[in-house]
Amino acid sequence: MKHLSLLGSTGSIGIQALDVVRCIQNEGEHAVRVTALAAHSNITLLEEQIREFRPLAAAVFDPEKAKLLKIAVQDTDTKILSGMEGLCALAEQEEADIVLNSVVGMVGLTPTLRALQAKKEVALANKETLVAGGELVVRTAKENGIEILPVDSEHSAIFQCLQGMHKKEDLKRIILTASGGPFFGRTKAELEKVKPADALKHPNWDMGAKVTIDSSTLMNKGLEFIEAKWLFDMEPEEIDVVVHRESIVHSLIEYRDHSVIAQLGVPDMRIPIQYALTFPRRVKSPVKQLDLADWQKLTFYKPDEGTFTCLGAMKRAIQKGGTLPAAVNGANEVAVALFLKEKIGYLDIGEIANAVVDTFKAEPIRTVEDVLEADRAARAFVTGKYSK
Repeated sequence: MKHLSLLGSTGSIGIQALDVVRCIQNEGEHAVRVTALAAHSNITLLEEQIREFRPLAAAVFDPEKAKLLKIAVQDTDTKILSGMEGLCALAEQEEADIVLNSVVGMVGLTPTLRALQAKKEVALANKETLVAGGELVVRTAKENGIEILPVDSEHSAIFQCLQGMHKKEDLKRIILTASGGPFFGRTKAELEKVKPADALKHPNWDMGAKVTIDSSTLMNKGLEFIEAKWLFDMEPEEIDVVVHRESIVHSLIEYRDHSVIAQLGVPDMRIPIQYALTFPRRVKSPVKQLDLADWQKLTFYKPDEGTFTCLGAMKRAIQKGGTLPAAVNGANEVAVALFLKEKIGYLDIGEIANAVVDTFKAEPIRTVEDVLEADRAARAFVTGKYSK
């Protein structure tokens, strides 16, 4: 039995993770017990989850909402915590042996580090952890003998393809697939009047608002590009991106003899979530079986980096290294929030990301504070320039 601390339980990944836990428990062959749950502010759903899974502790990032939840569940044995310290307490919870971090944004970095320092298995769905603090996170994982288990469908696909590989030097290239989002094939002129409601219509995946916007701008793929570099110890020139509209091929690897291996499956996040939770075992899945005849054809295209400039911004950021990826990531978080409030235009998101790459210096990362300071500076830069 694995004991799970789930950070971000009320978000898209968290909800699907609990669905996976239910299915595993019903099968009985590889049970997972939920020992902790954490959410940002959705205490209505978190209360339902507490009553179903009976965790030892739960945390709400919003302190005022935590007070309300504590009153609501006072008839249970679940201890209620709050704020960043509450989140970190669940990340290093003594009873948990695996931490699934699915919180959104830079808030996920410190809990990831705390979980690794506590020598917990870490199943990682929080992109910002590796994008902003990859060097620090990888170093901490190695120092504590922990392997980070990827939850993103693309990185899980690569991780699965790499199982059984004996020599790192045999790996030539990683190929990340991108759906292309709702605006594939559009020109810059056609994107000038895009509204948030348009960008939130993803053709294949059901995700939260921020991730869905990132997918539409290809920022999501830029973030995953940097994650792949840290997760699999690759140089940027050894990572490619290809647009695959059907989202059936989740990513590929190429060996030095030019053999290419891919992981395929229906577009359902419960597959990579379950693999991370049960690794190295595979158990029965609640996900629909893939029938290739239903699809008839699979298509692949080069990404249009001239129109969707966020991908190129992140490639340039990781080439320069240091704190620059953290700065661009922080700026993007603010830009997406401003776009969702219709305070900036859709194309401004890419312009902001590239402006940060061109303006900010790549400072060395020695501690987590270096990462957080770069994040703060970039957020202030965007807020000061665009939110008036």
